[in-house]
Amino acid sequence: MNFKELGIITPILQALAEEGYTSPTPIQEASIPVLLRKKDLMASAQTGTGKTASFAIPILQNIVSDSNRKKGGRQPLRALIVTPTRELAIQIGESFTAYGRHTDVRNTVIFGGVKQGNQTNALQRHPEVLIATPGRLLDLMNQGYISLRDIEYFILDEADRMLDMGFIHDVKRIIRELPERRQSLFFSATMPQPIIELSAKILHNAEKVIIKPEQTTAEKINQSVYFVEKKQKASLLIHLLEEENIPSAIVFSRTKHGANKIVKQLDRAGISSSAIHGNKSQGARQKSLSDFKNGDIRILVATDIAARGIDIDELSHVINFDLPNVSETYVHRIGRTGRAGASGRAISFCDLEERAYLKDIQQLIRQQLPVIQPHPYMDADRPVKDAPQTRQDSRTGNPRNRNSRNRYSRSR
Repeated sequence: MNFKELGIITPILQALAEEGYTSPTPIQEASIPVLLRKKDLMASAQTGTGKTASFAIPILQNIVSDSNRKKGGRQPLRALIVTPTRELAIQIGESFTAYGRHTDVRNTVIFGGVKQGNQTNALQRHPEVLIATPGRLLDLMNQGYISLRDIEYFILDEADRMLDMGFIHDVKRIIRELPERRQSLFFSATMPQPIIELSAKILHNAEKVIIKPEQTTAEKINQSVYFVEKKQKASLLIHLLEEENIPSAIVFSRTKHGANKIVKQLDRAGISSSAIHGNKSQGARQKSLSDFKNGDIRILVATDIAARGIDIDELSHVINFDLPNVSETYVHRIGRTGRAGASGRAISFCDLEERAYLKDIQQLIRQQLPVIQPHPYMDADRPVKDAPQTRQDSRTGNPRNRNSRNRYSRSR
């Protein structure tokens, strides 16, 4: 299957080829035909499966192909994508720009945390696609800068994160302002009951596409866990970065304070890094992300909410400095590596207090993570007795069979 077989028009096919896209991912192959028929859709898929393209491509095509669309000049706002974080909004906007570069469809991104002047100026250029976070969208609607009366396509992205971040009431207010006749798309990695109830209010006779987590996490990602005392995690992180072949990595911290602390510890060790979390200004967050993508810093330390929307090609390593207390979050995290069919490695640190989290994660992904041992900072009280054990190949940083003749050599 290729994109041409999905019925994609030539201008978008050309842009996809320029982006290096060769064939659709499962979520794209399942979703695009549904959306080109202008059917409502409920989709469940994890990070890294290509879901942004699965809705951006057909929306662009439907707008371009509309026989009633005016050529040139002022256009009404026709598509609205609501997403929980600034980073994800920016990423979606970049995707619409990339896939639509050979069309005349304009898009604009709006989000809070910055002055509104540039955003309101962009709105006066009459984009047909608007990507927005809920708070800033409602604010500019209340000020009269945005009307949703002409919306034909409504996409709610990362609905479960909307729930986690307390945006559901804002989303309901936005929905009340939408026209009854529209195409609605609902994307959520998980489907808790409040999300199911919300989807029922948005969708009408919707088709469903479900990409299960085990289809998107395990095949291309080499996963492993280190048992380590909490106070030794920073030492283990520095040891791995110094001794193994890890050119760059995203390191996940559970808290903003923890992310800042990790950066300070890495800085003392001479390892370039920067933190990205909710207390950072938008400019600081974008600079950190840009520096990481450009190779100016080696390590990006992130909290989960701030990391939504980070899309980095060929990221080789994700390191869970803290295991998440929500199992699905683990899947989102490791999905930052091994994207678009590439291989990747996910390393997790597990201390005594995180044993229950590890158990829940392994139940969700239906596999046990190989335990890397020995290592210089081992937790003597190993929590999972029947966990598969592997030794580490010090030349490659990859786990290897425990019966290998090469012994692990402790540095210094």
